[in-house]
Amino acid sequence: MIKKTDTPLPVPPGETLKEYLFNWDMTQKELSERLGISPKHINEIIKGKVPITTETALKLESVLGLPASFWIGLESTYQEARARTEEAKSMEKEIEIVKSINFPQLVKLNWVKATKIIEEKVKYLRSFFQVANLTLIPTTMPVAFRVSTTFEPTSYALATWLRRGEILASEIETKSFSKRKFNQLLKEIRTLTVKPQEEYIPLLEKKLADCGIALVLVPHINKTHAQGAINRKDSNKIILQLSNRGSYADIFWFSLFHELGHIYYGHNKNEILIDDLDSNSEFEQEANTFASERLIPFEKYNNLIKQPTITRELILSFAKEEKIHPGVVVGRLCHDNVIHFSNFNDLRQKILPLN
Repeated sequence: MIKKTDTPLPVPPGETLKEYLFNWDMTQKELSERLGISPKHINEIIKGKVPITTETALKLESVLGLPASFWIGLESTYQEARARTEEAKSMEKEIEIVKSINFPQLVKLNWVKATKIIEEKVKYLRSFFQVANLTLIPTTMPVAFRVSTTFEPTSYALATWLRRGEILASEIETKSFSKRKFNQLLKEIRTLTVKPQEEYIPLLEKKLADCGIALVLVPHINKTHAQGAINRKDSNKIILQLSNRGSYADIFWFSLFHELGHIYYGHNKNEILIDDLDSNSEFEQEANTFASERLIPFEKYNNLIKQPTITRELILSFAKEEKIHPGVVVGRLCHDNVIHFSNFNDLRQKILPLN
């Protein structure tokens, strides 16, 4: 644990030069004339505003008789002490940031190494975010901090979740994005809803990678409040990131098609779009409509809900006819308050834990 101390600020070598001038009864103006350096420059050296260079140290050696190594050593010691002082100040700020991040949860997810030493936590998080200083996180992940004028824990949680997606996506090899392949793929993906998760996830990853999209599934972390995101920071790859915030597969499928809708309409250009930030925006409504129509066409869905009674047999028959998992149908009916959320819940698939 870092303890705050009253360590004095480093003394610039100009203070030593000032003492010598006083002892030798020499003015700054006289020294500047003997060195061939402007009085202003000498004054800035004494105040610590400019460093003593090797060239200046050699001139001081000739005029004052003290070896250049003496002045260079003073300057080096001062700069090192100054850097350490600044690092200590910076570390205090970084420790406050660490407190805004759920470090134990990241350890549990194997995103960072376990440690109880605060300085090591800072080090591991720097590596995770790939920054020299944790204060730079808002600069590298600005979208996560737009929701607040202050850097709240929620923002750092969201930045952490997005960063994990970037790390996973860097390990996925994709082809160049093809709108033609993408449009064709939209027709194929829907049929995967009838398969179990251990089958449809690898198929989704492969099919999306073939048309230029890296699908990354990142576990939900506390305070993120995000279901999905589209990241186009890499011009050669579109990252489609989803969480397991909802525990049912129908929520996963709707979120997937929602994000595919953002890609289809080109809602974001060279940036990150997080679907939970502007849930009432035109983009979000358009993506919602896209997901609903692609999963269960409105015309056929409207015919379904016109039935006098929604029964298990009716849901199973409709799902079979539409070649879609019955859980997706149940989820849609629950969302629209056509049936109670507890009805036919056994038809919905649970999502397995994400790694």
